[in-house]
Amino acid sequence: MAILSEEAKTIIAQTHPGLIATADKSGRPNVSAKGTFQVLDDEHVLFADIRSPRTTANLLENPQVSALVLDPATRHGVRVWGRADVLSSGELFDRVSRELAAERKLEAKNIVVISVDECVTF
Repeated sequence: MAILSEEAKTIIAQTHPGLIATADKSGRPNVSAKGTFQVLDDEHVLFADIRSPRTTANLLENPQVSALVLDPATRHGVRVWGRADVLSSGELFDRVSRELAAERKLEAKNIVVISVDECVTF
């Protein structure tokens, strides 16, 4: 597992949305913008599945995922590669769901946690 640099954490915190790339088991790709993309800790990022049926279905078939956060004004960003776990219950799911409901009036169907295998800032 890779460690997110402080620079990567700052870019992710300040830049939205994150673009999430997945593929189903046959390799058909999908890219989806996630306004909830955020840092969980030094080795994990997460996003909420609000209305993401294809992204979630792909991750359940093939947990390999890539994310891109890019500030178009500065052309600085972060690329993350990793493995996703889709959570529909538990302490983390409950905490993130409560925060999204209180702060943004969003209802999460799932929370997707990505274990970071590689992270590159540019």
